[in-house]
Amino acid sequence: MRSRLPLTFLLAAATLALTSSPSTGFSNPAPQGENVKVIDVTAKKYEFDPSPIRVKQGTKVQLKITATDHTHGFRISELADGADPKAGPGLVFASAPDCLRIEKGQAATLEFVAKSPGTYPFKCCVHCGWKHNEMKGELIVEP
Repeated sequence: MRSRLPLTFLLAAATLALTSSPSTGFSNPAPQGENVKVIDVTAKKYEFDPSPIRVKQGTKVQLKITATDHTHGFRISELADGADPKAGPGLVFASAPDCLRIEKGQAATLEFVAKSPGTYPFKCCVHCGWKHNEMKGELIVEP
C-alpha cells in the first residue's frame, strides 16, 4: 500500500532540494535573466588584466578569462585574506572552484556571488613558464 504525503510537504521538500547549498558551501547557479556583472579578463605571460578587479558586495559576477599567449589556469580563494574560515565562504561559486584551465586562444567562465567584502587572491594554476609563481591578482569586494 502506498503512503500519501500531503502535497504541501512534497512541495516544501522539492523547494528545499532545489535551493539549498551543497555541503561544500557552493550554491546552485542563479536563474537566467538575473543581473550579472560580466568582466573580461586576459591571462598572458605573467599577468592577469585587469588586476585588481573590483565588484560590489552582493553582485553576481561572471569572469570571462581568455588566455592570449598559451595555456594558463585560474584559481581564486573563496575566503578573503584574513577571513575566519568558520564564517563560511565570501565568494559563493556556481560550481566548485578548482583550477580552471584555459587553453590558448580560448575563454573560460567562472561564476560566483560576491557575498562578503574583502580581498580575494587569485593566481595561475597551470605552469606557464619561469615566472609562473608571480602570475597573481586580486578581486576586491567592496561593501
